[in-house]
Amino acid sequence: MKKQQKLYRSVLLVMVLTILILLVPLVAMQFSTEVNWSPGDFLVMGALISGTGLAYVWLSRNAPGIVYRLAAALAVGAAFLMIWANLAVGLIGSGPNPANLMYMAVIPVLIAGALLSRLGATGMERTMYAIVLLLALITGIALLTGMQRYSGGSPGEILGISGFFALLFLVAGLLFRNAAGNGISRQA
Repeated sequence: MKKQQKLYRSVLLVMVLTILILLVPLVAMQFSTEVNWSPGDFLVMGALISGTGLAYVWLSRNAPGIVYRLAAALAVGAAFLMIWANLAVGLIGSGPNPANLMYMAVIPVLIAGALLSRLGATGMERTMYAIVLLLALITGIALLTGMQRYSGGSPGEILGISGFFALLFLVAGLLFRNAAGNGISRQA
């Protein structure tokens, strides 16, 4: 019963924080013409923010250690940042282009790895490393197919962005490894 109440409070907190965060652009729109969100923008960001919060609650709900929670926060935060940046400006070149869809492959890998590993620290560690390899593959495809020639793109940009996200997931993997070394073998 206590676990259900804690879960309920966590979900409620995520929803309240989502609304509070979305109030920022809503209020800004009242005072500036530079902020111009459509209802669709609010829907997408609401789903992204609440989805990120709920993913963290799900990943960390039974985590006995702070290291596992930190790893979960880093993994979910990196995924959020990747999606947000991709939606806002795109990761390859300036503006939207189909090449940016490659980065969305990270999300199903993260979800599948979490489900297959039953949130165990060792399985989550492997999932993070799989994402790092996926990002290396995306980088290779982008560079080999000449995507650096897109408007506003460069090889350095592609390497830097992919490297940044790979580093975040690598650190999350190392934190999960540390959590597994501390006896956190299964989270369910």
